[in-house]
Amino acid sequence: MDVLRILKSILTVLVTTTCFFLSCDKEYHSVGVALLSDASLKTNSFNAPVYTYQKKLNYFQTDGLPLGQLGRIQIPGFGISKASITSQLRYSGVPVFGNYTQEAEDTEDNPAVIDENEKVTAVYLDIPFFNNRDDSDQDGVIDILDVDPQDPESDSDKDGLSDIEEGRLNLNPLSDDSDNDGILDPIDTDSSSYEYENNLYEIDSIFGNRGATFNLKVYELTYFLSPLDPQQNFERNKQYYSNTDFFEQGFVGSKLSDTLYSLNFDELRFNFKDDDPETLDIDERNKIQTRLSPRIRVPLDIGFFQSKIIDNEGKDPVSSYEKFIRFFKGIVIRADNFSDDLYMLLDINNANIKIEYDYTHNNLNGTLDNTSDDFIEIKSKTFSLNFNGVRFNTLKLQDISSEIDKEVQLGQNNTPSKKSYLNGNGYFSTIKLFDKLNSQDLLLEDLRKNRWLVSEANLFLYVDQDYYNSFDSDIIERLYLFNYSNGSPVIDFTLDNSVDNSLKNRDKFIFGGFLEYDDLNRPYRYKFRITNHVNRLIRKDSTNYSIAIAPANGINSIRYKRAQTANQDFINYPSTSILSPLGVVLHGYDGQEDGLLDKKIELELLYTEY
Repeated sequence: MDVLRILKSILTVLVTTTCFFLSCDKEYHSVGVALLSDASLKTNSFNAPVYTYQKKLNYFQTDGLPLGQLGRIQIPGFGISKASITSQLRYSGVPVFGNYTQEAEDTEDNPAVIDENEKVTAVYLDIPFFNNRDDSDQDGVIDILDVDPQDPESDSDKDGLSDIEEGRLNLNPLSDDSDNDGILDPIDTDSSSYEYENNLYEIDSIFGNRGATFNLKVYELTYFLSPLDPQQNFERNKQYYSNTDFFEQGFVGSKLSDTLYSLNFDELRFNFKDDDPETLDIDERNKIQTRLSPRIRVPLDIGFFQSKIIDNEGKDPVSSYEKFIRFFKGIVIRADNFSDDLYMLLDINNANIKIEYDYTHNNLNGTLDNTSDDFIEIKSKTFSLNFNGVRFNTLKLQDISSEIDKEVQLGQNNTPSKKSYLNGNGYFSTIKLFDKLNSQDLLLEDLRKNRWLVSEANLFLYVDQDYYNSFDSDIIERLYLFNYSNGSPVIDFTLDNSVDNSLKNRDKFIFGGFLEYDDLNRPYRYKFRITNHVNRLIRKDSTNYSIAIAPANGINSIRYKRAQTANQDFINYPSTSILSPLGVVLHGYDGQEDGLLDKKIELELLYTEY
């Protein structure tokens, strides 16, 4: 037993010593390197083919949108887009014109209460433009006019006084001689005569020729716009669609305006109407009382609003809002006879009709019991009707390119498109990633067998530059991707919380979809980063649903509207895609056939594998 014990001990020492020397041997160490090299990570790229399928909406819901569209414009590659507005009108509270209700005027036993005899003096339709008053450094000069928008001490008029200092001194930071007396601001000891000129605005969302003239027409609507749907037992809101045209159907009454019009982008300023007798040294009639941002402002028929609104004070038609919208059903706003293309996106939420009227007032002169010093005076007031009820746009695309119809027919037959037409009038495309043509999902199954971790997936869509020559071409600046089956955004859009406050419509910039320009300043392509979506398809067996591509006029609030496709199907369509007439023509799948291999739509995968 002792011998065996000794032999085991010797054997153990020999094995341990051998392993020690072998572990230090470089030949054996090299075997380990070979094993590790088989499991090392490799980075590579793969371009997957992508096929687009042209789609078209027969009509789409346009009620409840945050803006109103009005005008006419030729869209490259598409045709002529035209838009008009139909809207109900609302008022706040119960209409009381003058100082007293009509009942009080008729029955009140009070010397102060007389027949006020209200008379309409003017009626205006006001629809503001969207504008930009951004002032990043808060120096009183909007960014577009500021020599340095980030520095309040900058000197935009180069007179030696900073912009913010001129604001403190009640001087014009954009003029070196604010009061135009020939003495420059830095040495002028009296600029008190200067009163701020019009505030300056950067007008947004006007397409075409801003100097074009047109006939602005306003009609009384004779069709009741029910807010609730009778076909749904009045339990749901009624939907109004882009192809609804009550003017062409004959549901219009009085013509309230037919004015030859051209846009004015100046601020509107209104002085006080009366001079305050207590300020003897100042005539208030020369002082500004009200400033309005630039807008469409057109006079309407005075007689119509006298009889329709003012003369009905205290009567049943204006006794409640429900009765009023059946009595005065709304208006239709149209624009015709354009001298050149002009298309406007308007701030319809702040639109209104202002009725200005005079009325008689018995001034008791502070002595209720003594009527000998009473005197009658004329006073003025304004009554507003707001666009807060049912409203919608009628949108039409005329003289449509025959090439679009061909692509729509191909798309209905599930044939890939040679070109993809995306437009605010309901033209969009769908794609399904990782398809082998006529062999759906086989490519995706092949990719799932690989041990790939996709670090970045980029979808590139290339502009057909035959339609767009320069930076200022009428072309949509951003596109949007969504799930065609339910309207929800792709996962990368949802997960992207990136924010860019420097420009409009730049949030979620990692997800992208922005228009890029080439070295010649021509529209070139759009790029989406959809890494999470692709990884879910490859590594998690997510459903490979069809993705839809459409224009985007703002992505901060994505809502959906009901829409009918050319196949008679109803889908959820993003409202952002119908908020602008602009669009784009993109290359489709067969760039290789046209000698444009580098311009066809593609999906680039940057991946890591063992």
